[in-house]
Amino acid sequence: MLRILTAGESHGPLLTAIVEGMPAGLPLTAEDINVELARRQQGYGSGGRMTIERDQVQITAGVMNGVTTGGPIALHVENRDFKNWKDRAITPMTTPRPGHADLTGAIKYGYRELRVALERASARETTMRVAVGAICKKLLSQFGIVVGGYVVQIGSVVVELPDDYPLEARIADAEKSDVRCPDPEASQRMHEEIRQAKVDKDTLGGVFEVVALNVPPGLGSHVHYDRRLDGLIVAAMVSIHAMKGAEIGPAFANAGKRGSEVHDEIVRDEEGNLLRRTNRAGGLEGGITTGEPIVARVAMKPISTVMKSLASVNLATGEPEQTTYERSDHCAVPRAVPVGEAMMAIVLTQALLEKLGGDSVDEMLPRFEALRRARLQDLPMDNVEWRFGY
Repeated sequence: MLRILTAGESHGPLLTAIVEGMPAGLPLTAEDINVELARRQQGYGSGGRMTIERDQVQITAGVMNGVTTGGPIALHVENRDFKNWKDRAITPMTTPRPGHADLTGAIKYGYRELRVALERASARETTMRVAVGAICKKLLSQFGIVVGGYVVQIGSVVVELPDDYPLEARIADAEKSDVRCPDPEASQRMHEEIRQAKVDKDTLGGVFEVVALNVPPGLGSHVHYDRRLDGLIVAAMVSIHAMKGAEIGPAFANAGKRGSEVHDEIVRDEEGNLLRRTNRAGGLEGGITTGEPIVARVAMKPISTVMKSLASVNLATGEPEQTTYERSDHCAVPRAVPVGEAMMAIVLTQALLEKLGGDSVDEMLPRFEALRRARLQDLPMDNVEWRFGY
């Protein structure tokens, strides 16, 4: 079983992650992780923090001579901004900001200083999710599984990508855009939308898609709610800071259609492989992968920290008070894509480890090749009458 812990505060000395359950024999270097950390820091609309941090991981356990040992992997990333805060007298923060964990954190934990909630609730924590996700991506790549993502909406700018636009091309083209949208014309409009939000001292949200390619059928399970892979993916996506919704495939659009327009018909090719004419289910049926690409759409709210003051109450005085601006992004949707990819990779790695077992990559590879597939030869049917026999 894969177990992950992250620790650290936004302006503390460093961020930490522990990854337990990664098999032995996986080639892994710091650069494998640093590439993903750099992607998380790129995107038009980023705030001042990204001009300070230059995230580089240090692997301090679980990897020797560039190969995982099977033991817990320990990761550290330095917060360069810490030096600007460590000897500084901190102004009391007693007015909670709408949309943040300031007020709810104080209610939950009884904080007498709201910045304590801010420090751990900050999206800076996603640095370590991306670091862990990079390791999971590396493992998945051993089995040919690819995870990527792209933006389809920022603010009021929405792009409808054609069905015949291959997912691999969408992922590649999105990396050429500073808003991570694969459509150049829509990218320009998104860019202008963000620029105007900066002028207006406001923030923007949006929607992005995370896809997983070459995932074998049969991962996940229908037998219990906490083993359904679609539920685990949606939960992982909404666990990301500022994410307020997620769907598998075009779920909400499908809700307005008839069943005959939605479900993916099954056909057989000449070799006996069972194929889908469409992928409206987003790669999952009954909580189990179908073998088609997994597609998750994720909705991100506008960043809660806005330059315009919002109405609140000073908890120290009990009087109404306007919020004070804290440094933040104007639009973090492009930077959220690598975080969504990381969460998809983490969930799929857990599902793959559960399916295959094994303590090393060498043990897992032949088991992967032996997996049952969507083909007639793997699905013999008794085709005889039977009874429940309870």
